[in-house]
Amino acid sequence: MIEKINGGVTAAKGFLANGIHCGIRKNPGKKDVALIYSEVPAKAAAVYTTNLVKGAPLTVTKKHLENGLAQAVICNSGNANTCNADGIEVAEKMSALTAEVLNIKAEDIVVASTGVIGQPLDITPIANGLEELAKGLSFDGHSAAEAIMTTDTKAKEVAVQFEVDGKNCTLGGIAKGSGMIHPNMATMLVFLTTDCAISAEMLQKALSADIKNTFNMTSVDGDTSTNDMVVVLANGKAENTEITAEGPAFDTFMKALNSVTVDLCRRIAADGEGATKLLECKVTGAPSLEIAKVTAKSIICSSLVKAAMFGADANWGRILCAIGYSGAAVDVTKVEVHFSSKAGDILVCENGAGVAFSEELAKKILLEEEIDILVDLHDGDACSTAWGCDLTYDYVKINGDYRT
Repeated sequence: MIEKINGGVTAAKGFLANGIHCGIRKNPGKKDVALIYSEVPAKAAAVYTTNLVKGAPLTVTKKHLENGLAQAVICNSGNANTCNADGIEVAEKMSALTAEVLNIKAEDIVVASTGVIGQPLDITPIANGLEELAKGLSFDGHSAAEAIMTTDTKAKEVAVQFEVDGKNCTLGGIAKGSGMIHPNMATMLVFLTTDCAISAEMLQKALSADIKNTFNMTSVDGDTSTNDMVVVLANGKAENTEITAEGPAFDTFMKALNSVTVDLCRRIAADGEGATKLLECKVTGAPSLEIAKVTAKSIICSSLVKAAMFGADANWGRILCAIGYSGAAVDVTKVEVHFSSKAGDILVCENGAGVAFSEELAKKILLEEEIDILVDLHDGDACSTAWGCDLTYDYVKINGDYRT
């Protein structure tokens, strides 16, 4: 049984965190550096953005995690440390300074940055703030969740408890993601922690499998970031028998991981830049999982669908259009579409054609903050879900002067 609990990245035993304002961001009221620390070395796994332009922190982190171990995460917001001549040097320096303050190895540090691309990152504010950052480490991780935010309007954190070998285990995490979010592997920053004992190999296997149906199915604007990754640390403090192979224990771990990642996907999509609505597209009745996923992604990524949802316009033709250009082998004459929310459910398309429906009820349904786009292909048993948000005037406003 997976039970949701209060907390985030410090909910699991042996993890502490903190977030403060160091001076990278101009606004002193906004935290800009986060630190996550495990009391003991932890097994580690990560997935990285597929953008060919990658931030220097990703290069350094990938090198540090070659041995499958990590003990801390240092992350700054406000500057991506990407496309800078001294980027690798700065990222390595961040690791070295953090390691010195924590008295651990530099290669056991995950380093991350998020913010503006192409502006040099001055290490001085981070260096000056690290002692305060480390001294403030606590079992309340909320400040760390705040410190990794950029254009996010809400901190994103979640935790669950589950049982392995009769031992209570916890898995929690924090995320940032508001813009440059598109399904192409880990297009956001997500830091997950667990006290469950699991080998680095199985941890990587679990994470790599999970993101295919969670973070890879989340889109805000169609732009894949240069800096983002998902990292998970497992310190074994729950003292269960280490998970080293597939089986019931691994299955339980996968379910716990998925419950956390799905929750974070929904939070990220709901807090998309300028968004007013969370969109969840559920495709059922597909002849294969791949067709279900491609169809759901195409719908959730459509700018016209997103704009219609912003205007509470039941323009179901845009759903069919997105299915048609998705590249998926779909028999469009079988497609059925419903719009659903807490205000009700309405059928708008059947057998690939429109049906009579109440525009008034449809409007009421689409004015809610969470909307389900339900598509049944009536051609098999496969299903998939994708998450996104509406496209609003504020998205353009936010990104029109993001750098300045």
